[in-house]
Amino acid sequence: MSRRAVRLALLTEWGPCMTTAESTTRIPEIRVPGLLTLAGLIAGLVLGLLLGGNAAGDAVLSVATPVGSLWLKALKMTILPLVCALLFTGIIETAAAARAGAMARRTLGWIAGLLAVSAIAGGTVMPLLLQLSPAPAGIAVEGPSEPTVLPGLGDFFASLVPDNVIAAASESAMLPVIVFTALFALAASRLGEAQRRHLALFFEAIMGAMLVIIGWVLWLAPIGVFGLGFTLTAQSGAAAIGALAHYILLVSSVGALFLLGAYPVAMFAGRLSPARFAREVLPAQVVALSTQSSLASVPPMLASATRLGVSATTAEFVLPLAVTLFRVTSPAMNVAVVVYAAALAGTDLSPAMIASGVLVAYITTFGTVSLPGTISFIASTGPIAAAMGVPLWPLGVLVAVEMLPDIMRTVGNVTMDVAVTAAVDAGERD
Repeated sequence: MSRRAVRLALLTEWGPCMTTAESTTRIPEIRVPGLLTLAGLIAGLVLGLLLGGNAAGDAVLSVATPVGSLWLKALKMTILPLVCALLFTGIIETAAAARAGAMARRTLGWIAGLLAVSAIAGGTVMPLLLQLSPAPAGIAVEGPSEPTVLPGLGDFFASLVPDNVIAAASESAMLPVIVFTALFALAASRLGEAQRRHLALFFEAIMGAMLVIIGWVLWLAPIGVFGLGFTLTAQSGAAAIGALAHYILLVSSVGALFLLGAYPVAMFAGRLSPARFAREVLPAQVVALSTQSSLASVPPMLASATRLGVSATTAEFVLPLAVTLFRVTSPAMNVAVVVYAAALAGTDLSPAMIASGVLVAYITTFGTVSLPGTISFIASTGPIAAAMGVPLWPLGVLVAVEMLPDIMRTVGNVTMDVAVTAAVDAGERD
């Protein structure tokens, strides 16, 4: 069955709830001032470093702190409804894809397995890296912070199922709300066609509205990040700048594990020589590096798959599905971001808290759609931070430098997409 035939079958059954490289009309176009946000962070860091500790700095600090806090609250208010809507539509789409035939099920098996490995890696590798190379000391931000409770293993399992999902949502208990939403979406996938369509449209409308709101909030990111950056260096000094460079290096290293891991997948599962795979996937990696977009990398990925001997039927089906549902670096790097944020905030993480973050990262990755990097950063890391009890303010600073780790995200995702396509094709030949 060709990709076009499968696509037609999915659209016939699931209608508006499908999202692929060919169908992105339900996602509002949102432009995020990324360079201005980075400039705002740099200005805040430098000015806080120059004025920190004197009367002028204290005057600016009295304004910058509440401005940064207000911006963070505006971001936080969008996270829960956005994540629930994204998760619902993502699970519905995954269930639809699973009904498309044996090739789809084999592809989803690879996707589900590798995403699980990715989430676990983020919860194990990043704490180890921080033990080997701790975050720079001296990071401190005064003012109100979110309370952190260290739960035990029993508390973790008890928190998976809410006794009142509305109360859990009002208390920002992200993990039970996400579990409920996932179960609700799975139940909806078994309803009649008309009911599924109505629910899909409802959650797509919520998602669209939340994306518009978060787009408005992110237009104010240069101001909010300036306030956070000024507060950070005014109270912590040059250690804050060193922490950002250290963060970029460590989080990118976690993503590099999956970039490198694509080569053994291609060799053992795809039956390709590492040298040949590296040579043929290089053009797609160059496009991913320059555009930081998996969608823009689909044409060179298709060309790479063709040169590797992958059948056109497999490549034209698996690659668009992988671009839609599969971002192998996301769970690992998202958990790594939150673990590093906890280190910056001085939050101790218990094994149960890390397990909560790993579970949330794995579940929510199925609801991640092709959004601007800044928006997907907040939508992906916010619920993990909430589940782990990590304050949100470090994420408000780290989002301004996300464009650098995002290069590793995109290149790693594109490379693994091609490797998995080759592995699925080898399975089809068998």
